[in-house]
Amino acid sequence: MSTDYYALLGVSRDASPEDIKKAYRRLARELHPDVNPDPEHQDKFKAVTAAYEVLSDPEKRQMYDLGGDPLSASRGGFGGGGGFDFGDIMDAFFGGGSPRGPRMRARRGQDALIRVQIDLSDAVFGSARELTVDTAVACGSCDASGMAAGSSPETCAMCKGRGEIQQVQRSFLGQVMTSRPCPACQGFGTTIPHPCTECSGDGRVRTRRTIKVEIPPGVDTGTRIQLTGEGEVGPNGGPAGDLFVEIVVRQHELFERRGDELHCLVTVPMTAAALGTSVTLDTLDGPMEVAINPGTQSGETVTVRGHGAARLRSGGRGDLHVHLSVQTPTKLDPQQEELLRQLAAMREESTVQVGQASAEHGGGLFSRLKDAFSAK
Repeated sequence: MSTDYYALLGVSRDASPEDIKKAYRRLARELHPDVNPDPEHQDKFKAVTAAYEVLSDPEKRQMYDLGGDPLSASRGGFGGGGGFDFGDIMDAFFGGGSPRGPRMRARRGQDALIRVQIDLSDAVFGSARELTVDTAVACGSCDASGMAAGSSPETCAMCKGRGEIQQVQRSFLGQVMTSRPCPACQGFGTTIPHPCTECSGDGRVRTRRTIKVEIPPGVDTGTRIQLTGEGEVGPNGGPAGDLFVEIVVRQHELFERRGDELHCLVTVPMTAAALGTSVTLDTLDGPMEVAINPGTQSGETVTVRGHGAARLRSGGRGDLHVHLSVQTPTKLDPQQEELLRQLAAMREESTVQVGQASAEHGGGLFSRLKDAFSAK
């Protein structure tokens, strides 16, 4: 094409839409007929406006970049009856307008959030709860219309039902017409002369109601359960929002949860750890015997498979980890002390040998570190 629209606006061929808009704004202020009424500037203003029409439209710009003539395809040149609207110039300066026409009185209600505390057993196995919530419901006196019985809405006298009023202002572009919501009807186009006395024209009232919530197995603190349509009803019969139930799990006196795993600490007397024993543990599934092997050391763990927390949505359960702490007696009577001395003498444990590798436990610290590094 003979006309270089990019050169007319003074931008590069890879200019962004924002750069094109800024360039057009600058040139339009300089060349507009209200500023420069001579014919030469009017022709330049028409040319840069045509350039902006093409380059601001992605489809026209693509056609132009491929060598086509988008203006002749639409209306045969600037000033004809095609697709370029003077509103496009307004959009370039003022960023576009708001939707026209009256607004709907019925709108969607707000979402609501409520926090619920549950025990660890309820989080693991799931449960059902009944929640009492204060929320907005449809007004029964006016059937959510907001109007008193026997009355009807009236067309707004200020905006004549359009929901907006227009104002003409003088600018360097000439007379510019702007629109804003009607202050008399708040943009609805109608007024309610006789509002319902129960809801004051809002179409809804606040009340307390009970909702049943199914808590699935595996929830944890922070889990949110969405109840669609159980939130606040919208004004004037609008659809209800959603209710989100956020779970807070109370701390358990014995078990600590880490993801799908449960952990607990069991203290074992020294003699029981040496000889082996069993302890009765009150798990979430009921009492359970946990075997302690002879020679158990402090810090060892006994894992009980499938007795942890449930896995949310995926099924199955994690494991229960019983951490053992061997308790050494701090006070001995003379007879107990003599018995321990005899045991130490029999086991040749009267003295402590620092750094001595223990064949019974697979070597000392340094030998284990050596084996770990040699394995790499």
